[in-house]
Amino acid sequence: MNEKEQLEQQMTETLTEGKMEAQEPDEAARERLRPRYEIRIQASTDPIVAETRKFRTMAKEIDGRYDRYVRQAEQQDCP
Repeated sequence: MNEKEQLEQQMTETLTEGKMEAQEPDEAARERLRPRYEIRIQASTDPIVAETRKFRTMAKEIDGRYDRYVRQAEQQDCP
């Protein structure tokens, strides 16, 4: 028996031996449903802006893609 046949035999044994895990259709459908309620917490500061500021103290951003976002967030913070 060559190596390829041994691997095929091992794969066949692995796939056919043991118990198959079957799930009830009702349970599977229930798990796929989205929850009715969503919990949202309003934050006083934007975590993305805070993290961007922290990273900018360590390194300079090459393309400046967060510049506009940070400016908008700062304008919203200052009434």
